[in-house]
Amino acid sequence: MKFCPNCASTLSLKIPADDSRERFVCDSCGSIHYQNPRNVVGSIPVYGEQVLLCRRAIAPRHGYWTLPAGFMELGESTSQGAERETYEEAGAKVQMGPLYSLLNVPHAEQVHLFYLATMTDPSFSAGEESLEVALFYEHEIPWNELAFPTVKQTLEWFFADRAAGVLQSGNEFHVRSRDVLRSEKIE
Repeated sequence: MKFCPNCASTLSLKIPADDSRERFVCDSCGSIHYQNPRNVVGSIPVYGEQVLLCRRAIAPRHGYWTLPAGFMELGESTSQGAERETYEEAGAKVQMGPLYSLLNVPHAEQVHLFYLATMTDPSFSAGEESLEVALFYEHEIPWNELAFPTVKQTLEWFFADRAAGVLQSGNEFHVRSRDVLRSEKIE
């Protein structure tokens, strides 16, 4: 950030009074401009025993498989954003369930949130950001072709929890969470 969105003057990086972090501060009007992480919201769309994945048609990780997800928009909740992204990327209508995983990705300045979702019917189609969309049984998941560590981690947790019976209706469930560091490879 170089210029103030309020008055177009030059910004300086400094620690404002009553703060402990460097912020962009306007040299003219004194406005402080905070930069915050972006929320990536998505779902784990399930139809019977299968999970719906999208093959990415955009960078980064063009051609790799992912859960339907994208940046949350202003004016929507995280679950509304996840439902919208599921429809935009996979053409799937879903009944949204609870928040399932929350993964911090500090090196990318992002937080990834995935919701459990049940497909209301087996209809789906590739959106503009997807080359193709397909349903996969656990043993069919293209593990070596997944786009992001957060998607791999979420799917691993999901299948382990489902096998353990944790996801059966009526059971309490606690959100899975972790930090994904730049140098970390989730195996």
